[in-house]
Amino acid sequence: MSDQVQDLTRTTDDVVIVGGGLAGLFCALKLAPRPVTVISAAPLGQGASTAWAQGGIAAAVAEGDSAEAHAADTVAVGAGLVDEAIALGLAREAGARIHDLLHYGVPFDRDLEGRLAVGREAAHSARRIVHVRGDMAGKAIISALIEAVRHMPSIRVIEGTVAQALLTGDGAVTGLQLRPVGDALARPVTITSRAVVLATGGIGHLYAVTTNPAEASGLGLAIAARAGAVIADPEFVQFHPTAIMAGRDPAPLATEALRGEGARLINGNGERFMQALHPLAELAPRDIVARGVFAEITAGRGAFLDATRALGAHFAEKFPTVHASCRAAGIDPATQPIPVAPAAHYHMGGIAVDTHGRTSIAGLWAGGEVSSTGAHGANRLASNSLLEAVVYAARIAEDIAGSAIPAPARPSATSISQHNGAMPPGAEANLRTMMASHIGVIRDGDRLAEAVRSFAAIERDTGNIVLRNMATTALLVATSAWTRRESRGAHYRSDHPAEKPALARRTMTTLAAAREVAASLAERSALRTPQPMTA
Repeated sequence: MSDQVQDLTRTTDDVVIVGGGLAGLFCALKLAPRPVTVISAAPLGQGASTAWAQGGIAAAVAEGDSAEAHAADTVAVGAGLVDEAIALGLAREAGARIHDLLHYGVPFDRDLEGRLAVGREAAHSARRIVHVRGDMAGKAIISALIEAVRHMPSIRVIEGTVAQALLTGDGAVTGLQLRPVGDALARPVTITSRAVVLATGGIGHLYAVTTNPAEASGLGLAIAARAGAVIADPEFVQFHPTAIMAGRDPAPLATEALRGEGARLINGNGERFMQALHPLAELAPRDIVARGVFAEITAGRGAFLDATRALGAHFAEKFPTVHASCRAAGIDPATQPIPVAPAAHYHMGGIAVDTHGRTSIAGLWAGGEVSSTGAHGANRLASNSLLEAVVYAARIAEDIAGSAIPAPARPSATSISQHNGAMPPGAEANLRTMMASHIGVIRDGDRLAEAVRSFAAIERDTGNIVLRNMATTALLVATSAWTRRESRGAHYRSDHPAEKPALARRTMTTLAAAREVAASLAERSALRTPQPMTA
């Protein structure tokens, strides 16, 4: 890594993009021929949630559909928190971004007449999901973009390197602190840039059960928050209702498109249970389906996705990825129901950005799942995430191209710690377990308060930078979930089960505010703790 980073240090006009997923690579390509350096913790394509996306991209490209209808569906699912103008802008730009992806070589499915084939997913009022071979959209998209990036001379890629801190001065970005992945004792390297794009993905790996890769541990959100950035809606975490329970981490996903094709959710007694919970049954919004599945598991009946009638012998042909995951677990989905459970899947919250992808820190942009644009509200509409990633990546590239970026100064000493301690044994597993049990599908005030106090203590006391960043993001999620005393979208509190109209507003917070909440809860707990008697 060092030779590459030293070379980067001498280059003063690079835009630095942190993240090798859809948003990062698409933004890099859109910035060409401007010099760009992409920092990726894992080899390109291996650490990005994009590659795991089985659904596709939502786009109103079919006859009879419209951007307005797409936006209306987005607003309806978002439980009162979607910015309607943002949703409409996203839907209107979908066609152009699909065209870009076709240009980069993404082989979207077509019908017999050569038009883009579209499928249906939960809470969409029309068939508008553009797929690749049924359930391989994410893998196909990321493969095509990697190929394009590798052949673009203006893009330099540094793999196996993590950005552990964001450097700022006078309220603006000045650079990043990097460290090789897996080498806690390596001396960090400081690089300079006045234009940094964070595209580091989501937070799913903070949970013990997730569909996300290990790299989705909230890193980008944490380093932005520690630099003072405003964070939006962190309490809203979407749980995919049908992760395949095969003992794997991350859990393989049984795509929602299966339910779009007629697969049914049943319990261990063979009974469908979603019909009693929502008129759309299996195609209800994800938060409702996730709670329905969770309730069957909690009651001891188990939950299963049954595609034996809807697909049967055609399962392997139509959904090869899911079929392979099932077969690896000893399940034949053509003839057997698939055991499923809710898993942390997508973060609606993130670094607050404007319509150009700008954060509250000058010189810092954010795109993809690490950002919060206002498009998803309290509950993301299926297949809107990849669309948002490409739309905002293109906007960020356009904004940077039209901006006068000051030349960076030479690297200077930083107050951010150069020392990194070892990861305490069991600490990461304990944090992930607490996130799943205390800030999961169903939440309550007491467990949220306990989680806040725990994460605040880790964030304050640990000497391991990876654990500190994980705890920083966990603290932001936990404090906002504790503060929102209602149930809305993906945020469900058993002690406040009703949605409160007065709280139909987005959360805007900072790490300093989260620490204040934690301090207040710690003080309250201390006052309640019986003091030892003295003679």
